[in-house]
Amino acid sequence: MIALSAMLAGWESIRRLADPQQVAHAWVVAAAGLVGFAGNELVASYRIRVGRQIGSAALVADGLHARTDGFTSLAVVGGALGVLAGFPLADPIVGLLITVAILFVLKGAAVDIYRRLMDAVDPDLVALAEDTLVATAGVTAVEGVRLRWVGHRLRAEAGVCVDPVMNVVGAHAVAVDAHHRLLHGVPKLAEATVHVSPGGPEGAEQHQTLAHHGLRHDQGRP
Repeated sequence: MIALSAMLAGWESIRRLADPQQVAHAWVVAAAGLVGFAGNELVASYRIRVGRQIGSAALVADGLHARTDGFTSLAVVGGALGVLAGFPLADPIVGLLITVAILFVLKGAAVDIYRRLMDAVDPDLVALAEDTLVATAGVTAVEGVRLRWVGHRLRAEAGVCVDPVMNVVGAHAVAVDAHHRLLHGVPKLAEATVHVSPGGPEGAEQHQTLAHHGLRHDQGRP
């Protein structure tokens, strides 16, 4: 829909350049454009804000679409003011400029949706998860962290190392604490799986059992 808005605005602007037409009641046109811009921007800001709060890339894109409608209304205002100033070609020229602005909005929306479809996660969120695990008492190293979107929420898979002499109860307590910290520390995280390994050569030796399956358990930051 954003792309369609850009194409329509561009086509109409080019058509008006090739075949100029008189704009009647320019003040009324300008007032209507201002009202349209204000209404669309209000709706766009609300949708984008709520979409980011709940993690909905689709709602954010819908908000950006509403914003492009506002830009179109703003073009009407600019064109009307140009006509009132005695420059009738201002209307289609401003329309072309707004078409370019809509294309930039389209690029941003397309990149966001593509990243979501490809399960891409902001690297800062991954770094935040790693820092949260490192700060957990009993964690001696982080083997790795993976985040992915499931709907509007994130899921995490993490591997941590603990003291090899720690008993099962203690290791489980560290895993639960790490899980709890992730849920509070990473925005929009709904669930996490925390794998606990003994640190040092003991853990590396045990992981060799899975080496022939192509699985890696790299040691992370201390």
